[in-house]
Amino acid sequence: MTPSETLRQWIEQSDNIVFFGGAGVSTESGIPDFRSQDGLYNQQYDYPPETIISHSFYQRNPEEFFRFYRNKMVVTEAKPNHAHLALAKLERQGKLRAVITQNIDGLHQMAGSREVLELHGSIHRNYCTRCGKFYGLETVLESQEIPRCSCGGIIKPDVVLYEEGLDQTILQKAVSYIRRADMLIIGGTSLAVYPAAGLIDYYEGAKLILINKSATARDTHGDLVIHEPIGEVFAALMK
Repeated sequence: MTPSETLRQWIEQSDNIVFFGGAGVSTESGIPDFRSQDGLYNQQYDYPPETIISHSFYQRNPEEFFRFYRNKMVVTEAKPNHAHLALAKLERQGKLRAVITQNIDGLHQMAGSREVLELHGSIHRNYCTRCGKFYGLETVLESQEIPRCSCGGIIKPDVVLYEEGLDQTILQKAVSYIRRADMLIIGGTSLAVYPAAGLIDYYEGAKLILINKSATARDTHGDLVIHEPIGEVFAALMK
């Protein structure tokens, strides 16, 4: 039996699946990841990307932060790919309980997924750091330089920057889903970013699937490992 056939059979036998995904889920939708050869980390800017998207840089130089954010962190033309659509379908079928994502693009929701835990926030939520009023993505994209609230405060994207902690409520909810799952599919992530990557340690079941184009540090822990683009894997799976 091929890995894809095994995956198909396991999905058919499961009704408590949890999916945990990273940047590789969205690269097939045209959103660059951070660490690939063509990713944001390997492009040239006045400052390293990891510096620009840090909390201290945002506070120190918000103009440059927002210039980079609009140009490189937001891809408005991106559409859900086969992986997003397949996961939404599995949820509708009552098999998938939750999507846990490190991505901030909102493509899972666009595909129809309902229970999406966004560990790193979303570009589609933005809030005034002074009064707390929320704004959509358009306000940030259409503003000149620093987006401002009607009260005068800065409108900050509701995304987790470097030096900022994850939302503990979302993190605990993710842990709860993973602990109860009878099948955990991890896709499109090198499992290099903590604390998110540590979520795999809470899985207690016997169907751990790792789908990634390249090897990960946890491949030896997987019950099934597939080194192929995740969109192609799910496209074949849902035929």
